[in-house]
Amino acid sequence: NAGTDQGSSQPIAGCIVTASAPIWDDLLGQPEAVSQLELAVRHRDQGVHHAWLMTGPPGSGRSNLAHAFAAALLCPDGGCGTCKSCTLAKAGTHPDISVLSTEKVVISIDEVRALVADSQFGSSMGKFRIMIIEDADRMIERSSNVLLKALEEPPSGTIWLLCAPSEADMLPTIRSRVRRVGLKVPAVEEVARLLISRDGIDPVLAGQVAAESQSHIGMARRLATSHEARSRRRETLLAALSINGVTSAVNTAERWLDIAKKDAEALTTERDLEERNAALRTMGLQPGDAIPNNMKSDLKALEEAQKRRATRSLRDGIDRILVDLLSLYRDVLTLQINALTPLINAELLSQITEAAQLTTPAQTIEKLEAIAKARLRIDRNVRDLMVLESLGVSLRIKRG
Repeated sequence: NAGTDQGSSQPIAGCIVTASAPIWDDLLGQPEAVSQLELAVRHRDQGVHHAWLMTGPPGSGRSNLAHAFAAALLCPDGGCGTCKSCTLAKAGTHPDISVLSTEKVVISIDEVRALVADSQFGSSMGKFRIMIIEDADRMIERSSNVLLKALEEPPSGTIWLLCAPSEADMLPTIRSRVRRVGLKVPAVEEVARLLISRDGIDPVLAGQVAAESQSHIGMARRLATSHEARSRRRETLLAALSINGVTSAVNTAERWLDIAKKDAEALTTERDLEERNAALRTMGLQPGDAIPNNMKSDLKALEEAQKRRATRSLRDGIDRILVDLLSLYRDVLTLQINALTPLINAELLSQITEAAQLTTPAQTIEKLEAIAKARLRIDRNVRDLMVLESLGVSLRIKRG
């Protein structure tokens, strides 16, 4: 199976982890997508389509696929994983690969313009110049139109790789110019095997977090390696099941927002400090030194970028809470209709069983619809607490 360390072998649930082609090692359960791209790599001497769109749900490995494809196209052996080109690609320092990834809510038009300008330069090591846009769905329409012009008249040898959750997230004019590669959600068992073989996670914990993350590889690893992250997730779900009135709904909404903030802070605080210290070292300074006036603008720009990242991290944290709540009420409905599918949150079986007995399937479906609506409202920049309070009221237990 793809997504395991080469040469590893670890039993889980009656299966054996086997080695895969080196350059595709971090991709789980995507044989169709990998086959499609491997074919393009094999026939690259006859030409490669100039624009590709990798789509798939969060955690499916869109960005990993794009980077692996770029490395394979530039590798003399089509993706050996060990040559100088592959080593540079893995390290993110290959001169022929440019990447636009944002930690802001949107990708600005200036960022796209800079990448388009960069795409005009020829390759320096390999045959191609490869431009990757992660989270391409975060481009506003003006930014997308700048990219569209580059896709209409690409320089020879320039290849664009775009990543987005779905084709619908891109302008129709861009969709018409790209070759599409669709990814699917990897199986829970595949994610668990990866955590065991790559990260040394206990098999029981690996299976639990693979299910709770709903096969999101990055989130599964975070849950597996952070007791605090697992505790915050559990608290989120238990709080939802305890809502019995408007007052508790409001209190729970405030608690959810606090959990999302703590989750965001856990992801950004340490990184912010590392970035600041690195910037100071570049300036020849140590932490605590006085900042010369001519360098203050550079640090201020860094702080502004970190604030934008914090905003996105909080937004992502709230969305993770809503996704977890969807999984919770999906489990409740599973018990109510006697569906023969495994629970995502099996650790909370007794609480989920109680909720299933206290409510009807129709009420549970209403809750699922309310959570989906909350996700849309957050995406449209409705005030966080207002959205969560409204959702909390919708999740009250109404005895059926």
